[in-house]
Amino acid sequence: MSARDAVTGLRRFGLGARPGEPRRIVSDPRGFVLGQLDAGRAPEIGGLPTSARLWQEIMRYRRAGRREDAAGQDGMGNAMATPARPVKPYELSRAEMAARFEHATTSDSPMPERLLGFWSNHFSVSVKSVLLHGIVGSFEREAIRPRVLGRFRDMLHGAVRHPAMLVYLDNHRSIGPNSRVGRRRGVGLNENLAREILELHTVGVTGGYTQDDVIDFARALTGWTVANSGDGADGTFVFRPEWHEPGAVTIMGRTYPDGGVEQAEAVLDDLAAHPATARHVAHKLAVHFVSEKAPLSLVERLETAFRHGDGDLDAVTRMLVSSDDAWRAEPCKVLPPYDFVVAVFRALEQTPRIPVLSSALRAFGQVMWRAPSPAGWPDEDEAWASPHAVVERLDWVMRVAAGAPGSIDDDIRDYADGLFGGTLSDYTRQAVARSETREQALALLFMSPEFQRR
Repeated sequence: MSARDAVTGLRRFGLGARPGEPRRIVSDPRGFVLGQLDAGRAPEIGGLPTSARLWQEIMRYRRAGRREDAAGQDGMGNAMATPARPVKPYELSRAEMAARFEHATTSDSPMPERLLGFWSNHFSVSVKSVLLHGIVGSFEREAIRPRVLGRFRDMLHGAVRHPAMLVYLDNHRSIGPNSRVGRRRGVGLNENLAREILELHTVGVTGGYTQDDVIDFARALTGWTVANSGDGADGTFVFRPEWHEPGAVTIMGRTYPDGGVEQAEAVLDDLAAHPATARHVAHKLAVHFVSEKAPLSLVERLETAFRHGDGDLDAVTRMLVSSDDAWRAEPCKVLPPYDFVVAVFRALEQTPRIPVLSSALRAFGQVMWRAPSPAGWPDEDEAWASPHAVVERLDWVMRVAAGAPGSIDDDIRDYADGLFGGTLSDYTRQAVARSETREQALALLFMSPEFQRR
């Protein structure tokens, strides 16, 4: 093993090095990464409410708002006195953001956190309403975090049944036209969730499904909604048989008899085990961790591990980490904004206040939990490497460097070697060494190709 492998282990399979870390793992970088998988899950985040509790809090917030509207306004346009309002949804999401960011900047097991980011983006849920503002973070905690090294089938079921996914893709209001409620109300079904499960979450756009498959899958998913009737179960998954479209459905050549909630569950099971799903997931993992031009041999090995292990994500991840192709590839993936900010503060051994993180991500164009579509954030380098993006990063790192802890040695070259284990190019070394101030040297280090790519 070499210093280069140590840096690869901390950056490609992690969230960036802390000072001196490359030297500590240089004897066995692969073992360092593989050892982080032994727990079988990403570390839990404790002390935060469940989605059900958050849902109920948001409903209280909305009811309080309606009471304010009903109370009228004074002559200055201000709402008149009303009962005390509950916590605001954005405060709930800020607490989630703070917990997630602290985990990322302080974790001794960054690979599971990287997997969390990958799978959360794969099953992307974005804030598009007040309701989602409160539960998008708990979606990640409950549906994704415990399953990043479990079975893909279990993660798929957990993500699809979660209130955040059902609301985001409008399935919580999807009612079969021929169901008992549908015949009475005259409402129709919504295809969003069915389409995105096929196109994004499982077989992929080239997986061989048709529009008829989407429609039949949407029929199978009718009745999958969120309890919101004031019976104490609000904010949890519920199946409403009176909303469910009756009859058998045929999806990708297989017929599923009418069977209530079990009908769509059977479809999800088959999609999770479909060969096209294995190919789709393997390709996305290789692109995310290695390169947009990842070796076909690597993709094929990941696909085989997925299929032979019945979607065992621990086996797939271990195959990725054990592959020589994944370690030999030159650093080429541009750090997305969130990962870049985390890497900077890991390097500084700091966890800043959430407004610092929020303002940075807003400037960089990757506001947390606000991906522009169900496809999530792009994994292509060109999305994050425009001239404007580079200028924004430079402006930001100059401000961060000015407030860097005084414990960083004035001889920034020693600090840089502690982060990169002596693997910096001569060009970067000279640029850092010739800097007129410590702040300038830090900014150049954080903007160097070695820091910007993994």
